[in-house]
Amino acid sequence: MKNILILGAGQSSSYLIAYLLQHAKAMDAFVTVGDLDLDLAKQRIADHPRGSAVLFDVNDAHLRSSQIQNSALVINMLPPVFQDLVAWDCVNHQKHMLSVSYRDQAVRDLDRDAQREGILLLCELGLDPGIDHMSAMKLIRQLRDSGGRIQSFCSYGSGIPAPEQEHNPMRYIITWNPRNVAMSGESGAQYMEEGRIKIVPFHQVFLHTWPVQVQGVGTLEAYPNRDSMAYLEAFGLEDVHTMIRGTLRYPGWSETWAQIVRLGLPNETLRIPNLAERSCREVVEMFLPLNITGAEIEQRVARYLHISPTGNIVEKMRWLGLFSDEKSGCPGDTSAALLIHLLNQKLPLGPEDRDMVVLVHELEVEYPGQNRRREKVTSTLVDRGEPGGFTAMAKTVGLPTAIAARLLLQGDLPLTGSHIPTHPSIYEPVLREIAKEGLSFTEEVIPLS
Repeated sequence: MKNILILGAGQSSSYLIAYLLQHAKAMDAFVTVGDLDLDLAKQRIADHPRGSAVLFDVNDAHLRSSQIQNSALVINMLPPVFQDLVAWDCVNHQKHMLSVSYRDQAVRDLDRDAQREGILLLCELGLDPGIDHMSAMKLIRQLRDSGGRIQSFCSYGSGIPAPEQEHNPMRYIITWNPRNVAMSGESGAQYMEEGRIKIVPFHQVFLHTWPVQVQGVGTLEAYPNRDSMAYLEAFGLEDVHTMIRGTLRYPGWSETWAQIVRLGLPNETLRIPNLAERSCREVVEMFLPLNITGAEIEQRVARYLHISPTGNIVEKMRWLGLFSDEKSGCPGDTSAALLIHLLNQKLPLGPEDRDMVVLVHELEVEYPGQNRRREKVTSTLVDRGEPGGFTAMAKTVGLPTAIAARLLLQGDLPLTGSHIPTHPSIYEPVLREIAKEGLSFTEEVIPLS
């Protein structure tokens, strides 16, 4: 019996674990879920005869090594900062690793070692990154096979509340790791538009937005997502004049989060003594210069940020709890930890709420042999979660990972080394299987002059 070790039992892992337990007998597999929260891991297993829960601390080198050594396949659902530790142990013990996190340089550098050991390190296997890469590669190949020359590539992803329900003032809910929300954009962004490379520093990412129309949803707001240029070679798009990967939110999110970033709150470096005993108001005050005066903290924040003290941004900050004078009770010791604490408190997914995931690809294509015909091709995936059941985020992150795990254990993924899912032996069967579960794209073609 082959042991599948899943590291992390958080929100994004629920569908993955349920799927693998459901298919464990057919795969002749056993599923072990490891998490710092043993009760949560047990809840995910739900006494399934082919599953077990273990207490797992990724920073415990001996524990990490022994659990990985006793597995046939490791699925890493931990925060990105821990991916390198897991990947190193997988190489050392000759175990395959699947991961939903972005492939960083350290995992890239393990390519030769992984090939030598005959194992696969497959990253970026969730929704975004993940399904977006696979669907993009399939579409790119289809267009080229029909004689098209791709000139522009824009791809957008999002996890937001479904539009047909009452929204909180931020129009957002937490359906994945809240740390990723609090620190989004921390590395800045880079993309190319009309042949010009644009670099956007961290403090400007959420001020750098544009509207995107999504079929069946309406107008959303995009901001640049990380380094789009890194995918030129991976997607075989070295000749395009525009290359953009963006994140979508409802209009209004970015203007508020931009000011939270300008204030300096997404900081994981500076330690704040006795943070749990301090109020959010007190912490926000720490970020204001001494020469900023005013009777109320809202006025001083507005003056510092050069925004209206009675406008929507300050109102949203107040609703989020940034000006509360109650003890924060934050379990961490940084202002970023405080943000994460507030996000968990104020933006939970309610029992009757539905989340929604969106993926959109917009490509401009020229057909040189057909009177230089030009088209804009839009490919869209929209999926909604089940109230009281699995979220759309958990399904779209977990399903492609679970299918890849099944293929790998069956011997149907004949790759070794460090990869992202841009190879047809990965994306073709995975896309085929997720379509059977209702995750498919609709396409629209518009002629261009």
